[in-house]
Amino acid sequence: QVQLAESGGGLVQTGGSLRLSCAASGRSFSNYDMAWFRQAPGKEREFVAAISGGGGMTSYADSVKGRFTISRDDAKNTGYLQMSSLKPEDTAVYYCTTRAANWRRQLEYEWLYDNRGQGTQVTVSS
Repeated sequence: QVQLAESGGGLVQTGGSLRLSCAASGRSFSNYDMAWFRQAPGKEREFVAAISGGGGMTSYADSVKGRFTISRDDAKNTGYLQMSSLKPEDTAVYYCTTRAANWRRQLEYEWLYDNRGQGTQVTVSS
C-alpha cells in the first residue's frame, strides 16, 4: 500500500494561485499513475487531473484545463497540482490518489485508484 499525504491547501482570493503537494510513502512511486480529485460541499467527488507513471502523459477535467497543471517529482516521491486563476467554484477538499500505472484504464473514476490521502481544503473567496 502507498500512503499519501496532501498539503498546500488554504484560503485564497479569486484569481489567486496555490500549489498542492502529495507526498507518497514507499518505493517505486514512478510506477504509479497519480490523480487529483475534489469534493465540494454537497457534491460528489469529481476528477480534476491525472498524470501517468513516469510523467509522460497528463489529462485534465474541462473545468480546470488551462488553469491547473499536474506534475510529479519521482525522486522526491511527490506529486503536485499547481492551481492558477482560481474561482470560487474551485472551493473543495482536494485528494490525491494513485494506482499501479495503466494509462489505458479510464482516469476519471475514483474507484479505479487504490490509494487516497486525507485531503486538503482549498477555499477561494469571491
